[in-house]
Amino acid sequence: MSAVAQARARQALTDAGYDADGELRPLRNVTNEVWLTDEHMIRLNRRHDARLRKEIEVARLLPRAVEYPEIVAYGGEEGDDFLVTTRPQGQVLAHAWSSLSQAQQSVAIQGLTQHMRAVHAVRLTAEVPTIADPPLLESVTRVSPTEKVVAALVLVERHAHVDAGLINELRGLIRDLTLALEPFDAPTMIHGDVHFENVLWDGNRVTGLLDYKWARTAPPDLELDVLLRYCSLPFIYVDGTLRSQVSAESHAQAPWLLAESYPELFNAPRQFDRLRVYSIAHDVREVLLYPPPLPVDRLPEHHPYRRLIRMARGDSHLDLLARAPAA
Repeated sequence: MSAVAQARARQALTDAGYDADGELRPLRNVTNEVWLTDEHMIRLNRRHDARLRKEIEVARLLPRAVEYPEIVAYGGEEGDDFLVTTRPQGQVLAHAWSSLSQAQQSVAIQGLTQHMRAVHAVRLTAEVPTIADPPLLESVTRVSPTEKVVAALVLVERHAHVDAGLINELRGLIRDLTLALEPFDAPTMIHGDVHFENVLWDGNRVTGLLDYKWARTAPPDLELDVLLRYCSLPFIYVDGTLRSQVSAESHAQAPWLLAESYPELFNAPRQFDRLRVYSIAHDVREVLLYPPPLPVDRLPEHHPYRRLIRMARGDSHLDLLARAPAA
């Protein structure tokens, strides 16, 4: 991270009333700038949104079992704000996973599902705050849960290098599969972005589940959208300097361990159809944020537009998982 980012972290500590002269160690994170001291974790927002403010609101609702670190200071202006917490123990699980034994991986998944269950035990009587560009699927009572996805497909179709035939095919899929989601309204809190970059591991157990920017009410199995994509494509979630250290092969058993540890997530009627809708909604949002700048044959392999094509063709990461033998 840059010297400017380190200076921001030191200023955040000063503003919070703590010693800013000690050693600062960066914790790689693709969303926020994160720094560690011996006693604190400092998160700096790099985007002009209220994600850290939302983090505070969500943290107040979380049970102790989630092991969310104590918030000691928050300040700055939106888009240039900071959050200081006590330092959580452990390292990012994504960085340790490939070096773990099978037994340790099983323990890590069991710990992760315990933290997820604690989050899912929270029942919300009111929606948590939203931030810019929220997910397209949300818990609703009066409209179709896929209404925003269909509207977003209209916007996607307007972009250059987007094939109208593909969009029509995706519309048809959404139309045919929406009933698999209903009823979709649920008071359950979900984390919304569970992957191993947001999980802490101390060598013996999972010590925390961090980053609640996408927390909201939804059926718990919506967590599988990001989790299964991470297990299949872990390299798209980690910092660029670490991408060569993670692979789909090293995560091949993770979905089966997850199903064994938290079977309820996989037991909804028409579960595979639900997952297909979740994945389409995720990638449609990504295409709106990052439209294809080139014809499809010149796009990176895992651009979200190419992921939509694979979904339509029945060759997505979900299809590959469904065809894989059980571990």
